[in-house]
Amino acid sequence: MKKIINKPMDVVGEALRGMELAHPELLYTPGYEVISRKEKEDKVAVISGGGAGHEPAHAGYVGKGMLDAAVSGNVFSSPSPDRIGDAINRMNSGKGVLLIIKNYSGDIMNFGLASDLAEAEDIQVESVVVKDDVAVPDSTYSTGRRGIAGTVFVHKIAGAKAELGGNLKEVKAAAEKAIANIRSMGMAMSPCVLPAVGKPGFVLEDDEIEVGMGIHGEPGVERTRVKTAKETAKILLEKILEDYDYTGSEVAVLVNGLGGTPMMELYILNMEVQKLLEEKNIRAYKTLVGNYMTALDMTGCSLTLMKLDDELKELLDAPCDTPALKIR
Repeated sequence: MKKIINKPMDVVGEALRGMELAHPELLYTPGYEVISRKEKEDKVAVISGGGAGHEPAHAGYVGKGMLDAAVSGNVFSSPSPDRIGDAINRMNSGKGVLLIIKNYSGDIMNFGLASDLAEAEDIQVESVVVKDDVAVPDSTYSTGRRGIAGTVFVHKIAGAKAELGGNLKEVKAAAEKAIANIRSMGMAMSPCVLPAVGKPGFVLEDDEIEVGMGIHGEPGVERTRVKTAKETAKILLEKILEDYDYTGSEVAVLVNGLGGTPMMELYILNMEVQKLLEEKNIRAYKTLVGNYMTALDMTGCSLTLMKLDDELKELLDAPCDTPALKIR
């Protein structure tokens, strides 16, 4: 294993401290592994989080126009309720807190417990659950669909609505509208190496890919031979369109790398995706290409579409300033 780390047990805290040093507008809370906006705003607080190893998610989306705080667990492990509770207490301005949760069993349980504890202290808390992965109905880690890269769009929509002064009910409604219109599909070409383990979590042969693999290495729907960018785009998009009909719609597109895939390849994939969208009368309104929700050093990608209406377009275009996403 070759990684630029010190001790495997220290990677999460040291990475968050390094982020704080690079972005002085953010505040790192050691021990609780929370990255938050340094200044608490008089608005609904939007908080997300999950296991480390998906950088820039989730801490990279903390800042004006997106998240108020992100809570990190250990690598690929849900944050504990006390960590989540610290973020809630830290960022609550009295106007309530929205928790954005990916559909994994540990996250559902721990965010839910933290929410219950906060409500017992008279903090108004609401939650939404992202389940955008169309690959499999159930997985090793979740009951129902997994939450993957589409979560980034939910961060953006909810954060913009809160920044514009929406109340807790309105911010939750905007997030739920985004979730209802988001679908994602991914594939992996090689495994990732967990720092504490020091070896790959699974094996793919040199000429193999796994279609539908999750961001923790959960099983997908098919192992097959390596495909061209054109074939990959078709596989991912067809699976999404089997689940949700985007024909005639305007969409936001996210071509996401899993950490080890060069930008050159992601842009080639995007070219093929855009060709297919045009053929199917689906208009790409805004496209993001890059590493937005990764799986350490896994090579592979995911494709996400979000159907847009006037409200979602306005919120998508609203300014944001975070380490991982800036819209002016």
